[in-house]
Amino acid sequence: MNSISRKLSLALISAAVIFTGCVKKPTPTPADTAQTGPVGALQPNSMGNLTDQSANQLQQRTDGVIEDADTIRGLLQPVYFDFDRSAVKQGEREKITAAADYLKKTPQYRMMLEGHCDWRGTAEYNMGLGDRRSQEVKKFLQTLGIPADKLQILSKGSLGAIEKGTEEQMAKDRKVDFVILKK
Repeated sequence: MNSISRKLSLALISAAVIFTGCVKKPTPTPADTAQTGPVGALQPNSMGNLTDQSANQLQQRTDGVIEDADTIRGLLQPVYFDFDRSAVKQGEREKITAAADYLKKTPQYRMMLEGHCDWRGTAEYNMGLGDRRSQEVKKFLQTLGIPADKLQILSKGSLGAIEKGTEEQMAKDRKVDFVILKK
């Protein structure tokens, strides 16, 4: 009898949990979600010309350079790396020299070195590899006379990399980008 009581109690408790957990939620209607207060600046007629406003915030020039109030991207060529390597290749060194020359000519600016990887490898490994690549470019810039306080590093790992891309696409993902910091 004791075993039957337990089974019956368990069945009743299970049924109670199932039926109380399956309450159907009401589906909102458009009237339920309509804004009843003032809409303010989000009125389509009050938005003005968005292209004029966004031009002040972000400008993409015809030469592919992207500039905003704080940064300039794409002005200097990225430094590319071999698969799973952080050593700067001989053929990429003149790009770093060009970045050093730019910083010497514009002492008011600083530079962020963004390290990137292709999609292969774990996220943690790629973050580390992107960091090592940025560090190597930073060391090279310092040997060219750029002070460490003018340089920042940031690893993006494989963020933005083309997953399962061709070898040519993946080679373009293995890089350090130069981002000029205006402030």
